Amino acid sequence: MVKGKHILIIVENLSVPFDRRVWQEANSLKENGANVSIICPKMQGYFKSFEQLNGINIYRHPLKEGKGVFGYLREYSTALFWEFILSFKIYFKKRFHVIHGCNPPDLIFIVAIFFKILGVKYVFDHHDINPELYLAKFNKRGFFYKFLLLAERLTFATANYSIATNESYKEIAIRRGKMLENRVQVVRSGPNLARLIINEGDIKYKNGRDFLIGYVGVIGEQEGLDLLLTSAKEIISKRNDVQFAIIGGGTRLEAIKEMTQNMNLCNYINYYGRVDDETMINILNTADICVNPDKPTEMNNLSTMNKIMEYMALKKPIVQYDLKEGRVSAQNASLYAKNTSPKDFADKMIWLLDNPEARNQMGEFGYKRVINHLSWEFESKKLIGFYNKILS
Repeated sequence: MVKGKHILIIVENLSVPFDRRVWQEANSLKENGANVSIICPKMQGYFKSFEQLNGINIYRHPLKEGKGVFGYLREYSTALFWEFILSFKIYFKKRFHVIHGCNPPDLIFIVAIFFKILGVKYVFDHHDINPELYLAKFNKRGFFYKFLLLAERLTFATANYSIATNESYKEIAIRRGKMLENRVQVVRSGPNLARLIINEGDIKYKNGRDFLIGYVGVIGEQEGLDLLLTSAKEIISKRNDVQFAIIGGGTRLEAIKEMTQNMNLCNYINYYGRVDDETMINILNTADICVNPDKPTEMNNLSTMNKIMEYMALKKPIVQYDLKEGRVSAQNASLYAKNTSPKDFADKMIWLLDNPEARNQMGEFGYKRVINHLSWEFESKKLIGFYNKILS
């Protein structure tokens, strides 16, 4: 049983509690009697080396995010160094029973191997399919793609158990990772309804216009913000009553801002960057519809996007491209544009803006789906049930 056990969570690409999935998992384990420690980098506004929040011990290490081959090599080597140092520090302070490793990257198994000798179990929490992410970014199947496949395979080989964020990831764990099906559990990143509170929003975000279209998420190559700008241009060529709100940061943010200026869209699009929860929730509550312009890569096709379920939790109708897991999550809460047609995407946004009854029906459908099936209240029970199995 999980009660009384000590679980060490290691995450390299985001700080905690900024990483909402990891923070929800940690709190659910703590609420069910586990002792929880977390190792993560200093970033996203969280720079204390040690902090205790909600009774959870968080150890943060310095890290400079990499770009390019040598940048990533430096980043991952630095992360592994600190993960080793802090893991041993935590273990000798209070022995842990499980290392819960969250990718990316698929290298935390290197830390776990040493502790498996001491009887510690390794649970791999599969957040991203890194070989597909590499293809989405670079469209190459050379050395680095093969290395990522090897790292993924070694991760699954080291893991005693694996957590998948959806059925597509579970299938990869079984087929490519050679995991036994009874050692893989789907735990979706269900929205926390105590955090996503529905309110009236604030009309200031509409900049005096009638409608607001909202986006929240990473701004990178595969997220399709360039496609969204083309769709916005299509809409604004026909009407001037629509404002766009873009929330989030990423490696392509400055390039997307420059594109916005070149397309003469600056008066219609606000970029808010990474914001606190209160601001994000107020902006999304103000939005009439929300969008997910993710490009139809294999990575996006097989991944569950947190933004979709957050939109649904706030009763927002959605427009997105027609991707497998996007349909699984949203179902009738979304319209699905042809891949990859910015004009069709724009046409669907316009149709929703002109049909308030359809917007309300789709928003209610999505909200009920979250309430009855997808919220963290349901997913946390799966997590704890799986951990009770792991530790029994």
